[in-house]
Amino acid sequence: MFGKIILKIKEFGELVVFEHTLFSTPFIFVAMIAASRCNGDSGWFGWRLLALAALAAIFARNFAMSFNRFVDREFDAINPRTAARPSVDGRLSPALIAAFAAINAALFVAIAYFINNLAFALAAPFLAVLASYSYIKRFSYLAHLVLGLSLALAPMAGAIAVLDAAPLWAWVLSAGVLFWVAGFDLLYALQDREFDAKMGLFSIPAKFGTARTLIIARVFHAVTFICWLLFCRLADLGALAFIGAIVSGAFLVAEHIIVLRGVAVGGEASVSAEVSVGEASVSAAGSVHINRAFFVVNAWLGFVFFGFIALESVIKAFYE
Repeated sequence: MFGKIILKIKEFGELVVFEHTLFSTPFIFVAMIAASRCNGDSGWFGWRLLALAALAAIFARNFAMSFNRFVDREFDAINPRTAARPSVDGRLSPALIAAFAAINAALFVAIAYFINNLAFALAAPFLAVLASYSYIKRFSYLAHLVLGLSLALAPMAGAIAVLDAAPLWAWVLSAGVLFWVAGFDLLYALQDREFDAKMGLFSIPAKFGTARTLIIARVFHAVTFICWLLFCRLADLGALAFIGAIVSGAFLVAEHIIVLRGVAVGGEASVSAEVSVGEASVSAAGSVHINRAFFVVNAWLGFVFFGFIALESVIKAFYE
């Protein structure tokens, strides 16, 4: 019995790709540190808010991923890249996935209630945004931006948790997260370009091709870098925060270099950084590079940015 419970927990962990919570969670705490400093504090917002924010991030992520897996299970079943997911290979039934999504949605709303009134009032709209991605990609190329918006709610929620308000810098930080996520989602979606086109799903790679998608992703990430520098300025952060933003920008550059290595143009296994035109497709070997950029670089990026801002707050508190 105990073994079966552990197995189900592992299957749900695989369903929601729990480690992806690493993408948005650091930016919740970046916003909370900045908000605490706006209140005249050293940057520490307390253990209570730390626990509540972490739980809210987990429940929101679980809801978004399980809802998406539930809605997309028919497409996932015929896509070779996703056919082994527990939502389509019989390990988790649709009813069980739907119940899991509903439970996590309810827990997210409950956590929001204990944070503050504004957080509670926005809980349901936040969940609606998270759920909308699963449908928007069926009729609009804006789906990549909607996914970005879903994760951009994280730093906005962090600011609201501490300040019960959303100052301008929180909007700018969130805009950076929006374009960051949309940009790396474009790169990740290169793997499904042919499948999406065949199934009539709306994606920028399927519509505009690989080369143009790479350019659009670069533009998105350039906007991200500008937003994060502007956030540091508007939030009146110090030199270490700016260094964190610059290092994060370097991570974005590295991500694009890694993806370029995995893109095949004209049947070649890889392309150089100079390739900017021509049609491209992603080989199986190329997917390894894209997954490395998606899972490794992006996971580290958020923690590095957070680390610099947290270190700055610790130093500031030590000398005050």
